[in-house]
Amino acid sequence: MENDYSISMVNASIFQREQLVLANVTFQVEKGAFVYLVGRVGSGKSSLIKTFNAEIPLYMGSATVAGFNLENLKDKDVPLLRRKLGVVFQDFKLLTDRSVYQNLLFVLKATGWADQVAMNERIDQMLTEVSMLNVKQKMPHQLSGGEQQRIVIARALLNNPEIILADEPTGNLDPETSIEIMQLFRKIHAEGRTIVMATHDKLVIDRFPAQTYICAEGKVSELNEPIDYVNFRELM
Repeated sequence: MENDYSISMVNASIFQREQLVLANVTFQVEKGAFVYLVGRVGSGKSSLIKTFNAEIPLYMGSATVAGFNLENLKDKDVPLLRRKLGVVFQDFKLLTDRSVYQNLLFVLKATGWADQVAMNERIDQMLTEVSMLNVKQKMPHQLSGGEQQRIVIARALLNNPEIILADEPTGNLDPETSIEIMQLFRKIHAEGRTIVMATHDKLVIDRFPAQTYICAEGKVSELNEPIDYVNFRELM
């Protein structure tokens, strides 16, 4: 049943600037699942995530994300869809001229929050969730990469999203910090959220195994066997 899925795509074709990136994608993510997308740079992982987020329009095929039909999604409904999604980027995308608190406050105001007390409480809740309450007044440049990524995760959680979309979230982090960030993602997943993560990090996949799909040669297919190191390097 469609209601059992956070994300469902049937015969979808993904275009990036009129260039076909992925064809005939049939891809389903059950509610509460943790799913990896792997593949080489340029294979379509990021384009697929951007399609889920309605950053890239869907022109061919059908798709439902968090209950929204992407093929006929109206512009006015895009913000409603995105409130059900939390996005975590590899390069953080924090506003460098604002403190951690101001970064999170900006998101709440932009998504319709108005009560200052409620906003302050929500910011403190999410910073506590990622163990970063003590850096609330710091600027992004004063934080390590791992600390910045924790703030980005807090930002993604602000509106209590159903789905977390993570695009190479450990790509700029050292192995030890990557493990810490993945432990945080696992905690978030255990709270009932669906997580779709694009990654090329073999360490992460080995330490935290999950259902895995590969983007390759314009297709998306499930990997049903563990990836050994040699094959993984060939895939990447």
